Amino acid sequence: MPRRIAGLLVSVAMTLLGLLLVTFLIGRVVPIDPVLAAVGDRANAETYERMRHELGLDLPLWQQFGLYVADVARGDLGTSVLTSRPVLEDVARVFPATLELATAAVIIGVILGVPAGVMAAVNRGRWPDHLVRVLGLVGYSVPVFWLGLVGLLLFYAKLDWVPGPGRLDVFYDGLVDPMTGILTVDALLAGETEIFWNALSHLILPASILGYFSIAYISRMTRSFMLDQLRQEYITTARVKGMSEARVIWRHALGNIAVPLITVVALSYATLLEGSVLTETVFAWPGLGQYITNSLLSADMNAVLGGTLVVGAVFIGLNLLSDLLYRVLDPRARR
Repeated sequence: MPRRIAGLLVSVAMTLLGLLLVTFLIGRVVPIDPVLAAVGDRANAETYERMRHELGLDLPLWQQFGLYVADVARGDLGTSVLTSRPVLEDVARVFPATLELATAAVIIGVILGVPAGVMAAVNRGRWPDHLVRVLGLVGYSVPVFWLGLVGLLLFYAKLDWVPGPGRLDVFYDGLVDPMTGILTVDALLAGETEIFWNALSHLILPASILGYFSIAYISRMTRSFMLDQLRQEYITTARVKGMSEARVIWRHALGNIAVPLITVVALSYATLLEGSVLTETVFAWPGLGQYITNSLLSADMNAVLGGTLVVGAVFIGLNLLSDLLYRVLDPRARR
């Protein structure tokens, strides 16, 4: 067991080191001068060289990477040129909004995607199967920004079923103290039910747009797993014994795909956390995606690379968590 734990820690450390190397190289190859972004294009040569020395850009590349790793290990992701605050502080401020949006989206994906995949597998070759596959294909094919704009035009501008962009109406802005940063949770903790319902109404449309893509992925994988299980001998045996079809499908077949399905849901969740950039831009959602986009447009590479690094670390963490759950739930994986 200690050897396994040590091997796992080494694997995680090497993955994080590779992530640091990739983000470091991206920061060095993009055609943006971090010195000019810090001092402005009207600074004289002396100021330029002094800032270049302070940033360590006059050192050899391997030394720059060593300093970068040391800074990240201390929790220092640099200072944002756009906000003049530490990047880690900015990320901690905006990440809960992305977490709230992605969590709502993956809940929608699981609640609708798993039953849709089961229905498609049970009715293979018939119209429910074709319907689920077509909806999944559309979910994979349609650009998320286009779907978001259409959703705003239809449900907000035309039908007035949902409120407009943003996390909250302007009237309620600043009335709830950000204890967790997740607005719906903070409103409930503060006992502000009116603000909770307003925040939830703002969350519905962007979460549904993101959730649709999660439904497409989860339903497709659920269908594939279920088709494999329904061909197994234990399913035939259960049917021969007279067990009801609902029990065979929902308890035995679905129960046996629960373990790989956890990995699918975890990866889908990680994808939503790092793939909500366009959705947050369309809906003016003040999360990590919009923060990275605004920083990129302002040539703020410290913020861009810091946000990218945080997203990569979350992806690695969720992947590790799914692997641990896989081992806990499946005794064969432990052996």
